[in-house]
Amino acid sequence: MNSKVLAPALLAAALFSSPSLAQDAKIPVQTADATLHAKLPKEIRDAGEMITVNSGSFPPYEIVSDTRSMSGASADLAHALGEVLGVKVKHESVSGLSSLLSGIKSGRYQFAIGPVGDFPERQAANDFVDWVQEYVVFAVQIGNPKGIKSLADTCGLKIAVQSGGSAERVIKQQATKCTEEGKPAVEVQSFPDQPTSILAVRSKRSDGFFSSQAPLTYFVQQSNGQLELAAVGQSNGFDDLFQGTVVPKDSPLGPVILEGYKKLFDNGTYATIMKKWGLDNNMLKAPGINLAGKRPQ
Repeated sequence: MNSKVLAPALLAAALFSSPSLAQDAKIPVQTADATLHAKLPKEIRDAGEMITVNSGSFPPYEIVSDTRSMSGASADLAHALGEVLGVKVKHESVSGLSSLLSGIKSGRYQFAIGPVGDFPERQAANDFVDWVQEYVVFAVQIGNPKGIKSLADTCGLKIAVQSGGSAERVIKQQATKCTEEGKPAVEVQSFPDQPTSILAVRSKRSDGFFSSQAPLTYFVQQSNGQLELAAVGQSNGFDDLFQGTVVPKDSPLGPVILEGYKKLFDNGTYATIMKKWGLDNNMLKAPGINLAGKRPQ
């Protein structure tokens, strides 16, 4: 086991498991699609399983309790997708998003259920089967004591981000902009995962955590009134932000996963899973490949 992954994973499981979500929602059992199964790469058909990799807990999508088990919306989606494709889906963890993306690019892992941010620069090495639209905001201490209303308000503040993610890139650009304008730079605090980042805010070592709105909403709900969201409804350095499942560039697995998702969208399973985990506002009307830079049809 990778202790660097397991330690924060246990923090997430202990601190952020959520009995308030609709855990009793019934997710329909899927019928295997023989045509899609036949389109899977031979090594997957022969093994009868696919291995998806994650970079640690990303609630409420991925809640990692150890290096080979996971709950959350992504776990439910992975299970349903496996049923549609007629294979089992197993989970493995690595430390950090960079390790996840490089592992997918190299072919070490077949795919990452995600969702992982889809950006044109990432599409050069990987393909994204997008199934989420996301927004990037701040989790701050209750009352928003530093007055963060937009990205521009972060000059001179200590801002936590997940290492290797798109938010880290944007906040570093903002730090440069602050100094160019003669203001104090942002102190960028990069952490390996979401739970460690949010704990930095709860302990007041960070003034805010800059990340995706869906997991931050989840963390705020579980903070016993210690945290709130800030800069909601602002672009905060991002255009339309799509997230999805990652496969190696031009992998034949991508189109098969897309067709599997289409079935789950069409039969209502996707909506059931998203609503179960409080993700109504992050739903797409239809999945798509590499939606970054283009609007979904």
